[in-house]
Amino acid sequence: MSKKLTLYGFNNLTKSLSFNIYDVCYAETDQEQREYIEYIDEQYNAQRLTEILCRVTDIIGAHVLNISRQDYEPQGASVNLLVAEEPLLPGQVDESCNRGVLVDSCKLKRDTIHAHLDKSHITVHTYPEYHPENAISTFRVDIDVATCGRISPLNALNFLISSFDSDIITIDYKVRGFTRNMEGGKCFIDQEIQSIQNFIYPEILKEYVAVDLNLYQSSTFHTRMMVKEIVLQEYLFNQDADEIPLKKRREITEKLEKEMVEIFHGMNIY
Repeated sequence: MSKKLTLYGFNNLTKSLSFNIYDVCYAETDQEQREYIEYIDEQYNAQRLTEILCRVTDIIGAHVLNISRQDYEPQGASVNLLVAEEPLLPGQVDESCNRGVLVDSCKLKRDTIHAHLDKSHITVHTYPEYHPENAISTFRVDIDVATCGRISPLNALNFLISSFDSDIITIDYKVRGFTRNMEGGKCFIDQEIQSIQNFIYPEILKEYVAVDLNLYQSSTFHTRMMVKEIVLQEYLFNQDADEIPLKKRREITEKLEKEMVEIFHGMNIY
């Protein structure tokens, strides 16, 4: 890590991380598709998402001030956290904040979670979907981490990737504003970064095809990743690959590959 800058006053830089993953699954029948959505909805309900976001808050060195969360019908969830860079004394915390202690009304199953930090916040939204004419079902997770000050959301990347079955990943990181050094000069970024990939473990990166689109002059960084190898059994829902004829296994694998390539490139190709 680079040497820390000595700044005058508060670090005013705003750092925004947008983390988006797709989990792809082959669910052939109507029943399998419905059961897959129910499974995903239960596995990543508002409670589980809250636990993930609270762990993110801990990893980046922030402190939870408030949590709101919601499970949706027919599917999906959201969570929002308000967080602070430094711990606050009880008398400094607004009475409307729950400091991460959820009241009884929050025990209801919810699909959306939102957390706020002091001048910062973390949100997650889930989007399970399927179409009756297509045997491919997808589960999308969007996580946004906005921080102000010294803490960097990039530190939580490896935990986020490992928290989900991340087949396709898109990550955007932006630094906005400026802060000043002791001599009064402007600092528009406070860390050395050539690519978001610099902050991802090599053992994770080797499992993906990764491409970058970076605008260094505007402190904007983009990385897109897709798994290199499809192990069919890992993509089947309530099916055993060994019980599927070889020809059909190849057809299913081809369908999965096409779906993932289109999501990776963000366009209809086939």
